[in-house]
Amino acid sequence: MIELSSNKEPRILIIRGGAIGDFILTLPVLSALKLRFPKVDLEILGYPRIASLALDGGLVKAVHPIESPELAMFFSKHAFVSQEWKEFFAEFSIIISYLYDPDKIFETNVKSCGVQQFIAAQYRPDETKMIHASELFLKPLEMLTIFDGDPVARLSIEAELPLMRCLALHPGSGSDSKNLSEKKWKELIEYLLNNTSLQFLLIGGEAEGEKLQRLAQDLPIDRLEILQNIPLSILAKRLVRCRGYIGHDTGVTHIASALGLPTLVLWGPSCEAVWRPLGERVRILNSNNQLSKITLNDIVRELNALQMDLN
Repeated sequence: MIELSSNKEPRILIIRGGAIGDFILTLPVLSALKLRFPKVDLEILGYPRIASLALDGGLVKAVHPIESPELAMFFSKHAFVSQEWKEFFAEFSIIISYLYDPDKIFETNVKSCGVQQFIAAQYRPDETKMIHASELFLKPLEMLTIFDGDPVARLSIEAELPLMRCLALHPGSGSDSKNLSEKKWKELIEYLLNNTSLQFLLIGGEAEGEKLQRLAQDLPIDRLEILQNIPLSILAKRLVRCRGYIGHDTGVTHIASALGLPTLVLWGPSCEAVWRPLGERVRILNSNNQLSKITLNDIVRELNALQMDLN
């Protein structure tokens, strides 16, 4: 185990690229490090639009952008690396990298900067081993004598305004194969409008505007709000005010789960054992990985099992 003693304040850097879900499933690493080293500054080198969630949640002190042409040089053998980046990496007692680096070129170049300890973590799970992603991402911490990290992603962001009588719905994803049909979403929304007094937050990305508009068509505008392509930090602050969430296998679903919302996931073809969000308030509706087989009755049954407050 490394000794975190220095004339300077000890700092740990976690390097994490990837998509939203990859980052959220790495939050247990931040939580475990913060618990083990409460006086150490944790920092992230990653995509600020995603990693800022950990900053908002008080898990890290700083986020540094990973999108730098000079940083790309660290993936080249015998490449000239900038003095600025050398000095940056040298500031850290420990660096944990979740980047794809099969030939260890990045690792070698970063170590040459004078880093005390570099830990190369597996950037992506091998789905054939059926080990949950969060558990895999925690594994490298054993080198720091951390063996009991909680694999549940947790994100504590306080609501800036009172809780709303609102249910968040995310009918899209990055792939049509992960989506319940638009017809079934329309059926679900109409059922919820007729059988609850809640308001509804329809969430979508940049490419989902037309779909959201079609789903909202002819529905009462006083009970429906569309949130499309807004910054994740703002989205999280809206989600945390909701009573629950329904969505697919997406990064936004992982955010909702990490925030502690009662979360119903309509699961598609992905490997559930590896990628599902974990948590006491999460239920996965998986009909043999075939979304087409999921019915309205199935969804209502799972909502009841979640004990989601729909009144």
